[in-house]
Amino acid sequence: MLLNTLKPAFGAKQNSKRLGRGIGSGKGKTAGKGHKGQIARAGGYHKVGFEGGQMPLQRRLPKFGFTSRVSRFVEQVRLSDIQKLKDDVITMETLVAANIVPAATQQVKIFLAGKIERVVSIQGEGIKVTKGAKEAILAAGGKVE
Repeated sequence: MLLNTLKPAFGAKQNSKRLGRGIGSGKGKTAGKGHKGQIARAGGYHKVGFEGGQMPLQRRLPKFGFTSRVSRFVEQVRLSDIQKLKDDVITMETLVAANIVPAATQQVKIFLAGKIERVVSIQGEGIKVTKGAKEAILAAGGKVE
């Protein structure tokens, strides 16, 4: 293969239509623009989504969705994740170091999902524990501060 022999694949390039060149061309007289109206005029233009004054689709449909700005800094942790940790003292730093929560996290809530069968101590600012998780930790011999 030589650079001077390269050419586009068959059918990739099409000749442009020659508009307004007589009835035999198929695009004569009105040049494919129909009769009258804004689009037939020189400079005729309308906004994307404009529907001739009818309420446009993007305004007819309801708004939906919401992203909490607080959710970037609040995380949830399962008891089964705590069970996998090797540390006996669980703080925000140990959770970040173990890649359980992102570094930007300011608050963590530990909830009852899975089992905990070893003694752990939950300490530090920003760590909350649900009622069920607290009971499970205390039943395993741990403590929550």
